[in-house]
Amino acid sequence: MMDGAEISVGFLPLLDSAILIAAAEKGFARDERIEMKLVRETSWANIRDRVAVGHFQAAHMLAPMPIASNLGLSPLSVPMVAPMALGLGGNAVTVSVPLYEEMAAHGMTGDLDPADAGRALKAVIAARGGAERLRIAVVHPFSGHNYELRYWLAACGIDPERDAEIIVVPPPLMPDALASGNIDMCCVGEPWNSVAVSQGGGRIITVKARIWRNSPEKVLGVTARWADANPDVLDALLRALYRAAEWCGRSENAEELAAVLSRPHWLDVDAKLLLGCLTGALATRPDRIVQVDDFFVRHEKAATFPWQSHALWFYSQMVRWGQSRHSPQNAEIARDSYRPDIYRRALKPLPTPLPGANLKVEGALSRPQHVGASKAGLVLGPDGFFDGRIFDPDAIDAYIAGQNQHRGK
Repeated sequence: MMDGAEISVGFLPLLDSAILIAAAEKGFARDERIEMKLVRETSWANIRDRVAVGHFQAAHMLAPMPIASNLGLSPLSVPMVAPMALGLGGNAVTVSVPLYEEMAAHGMTGDLDPADAGRALKAVIAARGGAERLRIAVVHPFSGHNYELRYWLAACGIDPERDAEIIVVPPPLMPDALASGNIDMCCVGEPWNSVAVSQGGGRIITVKARIWRNSPEKVLGVTARWADANPDVLDALLRALYRAAEWCGRSENAEELAAVLSRPHWLDVDAKLLLGCLTGALATRPDRIVQVDDFFVRHEKAATFPWQSHALWFYSQMVRWGQSRHSPQNAEIARDSYRPDIYRRALKPLPTPLPGANLKVEGALSRPQHVGASKAGLVLGPDGFFDGRIFDPDAIDAYIAGQNQHRGK
């Protein structure tokens, strides 16, 4: 029997910290004999560094961040593992009001279709004639935001490096950066897109859930050293978080979850605005709400499983954009940054379906589908990329070679 454990866990004030916050607030951590101290941070760089130096035993972490650390791409790189995902989706792309009006003038419908928004944005860039590059903010160089933004732009014929300047801004500062005119566009997790709309400085033009449906976003990150030294504590933490994810995923709990997240020491954002984010009813501008299926998935569709194919897709984007050299060894390091073996070990005592595989073909499911699992009842998908491409982790060399030919036209 494990004695009670005290652990410090870092997080950023984002919708996808919900599972961590619910584990603390609803008693799931205490049920596993864990005293979990959640510490709110201001930037992903702080999260990365405080995990590396041992201030945090675990953290709410950008899904590509452990991979980058294991590849030696980050300051204070230390071996890290991601034994659990913290949900699927949750990001959006928001533009300033002047840019939105330019895009609308070029025919953008405003229905959040990424191809439609991309066509309008490409037309705006062409009309400007290269006089000024778009200034676009993401939350960190090694983030799903950076990669999905670049993927979307390139697939729409926009070169993210020639046609734009991509900079890093912490998530809570995005609304003010848009309103002040310091950036034209951002890709950020909720609720900061919706905050920008509610404050009048931004308009949402597309969402992660439509660029790549049911795609990875955040993980639980821990150092490999801590994971190896504390397997019982880590397993207990994963069970607490899984039970919290089950609670967060139930629609009847959405209002209570929004109220909890809205508290000043958590997200400090209006509960009604958070409820729209949780239910996918996004106010894309002050006078329009668009319902987005699978906008932020907390539990269903193996939302907490650390798929190694997700890790390899992120790695493919690191290679694509010149952050990493491609080699069989680097691909193996990226794949093994995600640890489904730890996830299975921790959740074995629970009556939950566990995927039978560690990797899957990404983008292949056009509709929900039952898949092989340790117990009945696991449904995955749809998981399509908006441009119809497929990522087969067994054919990563060909995928990387092919995407290097499509950096934007």
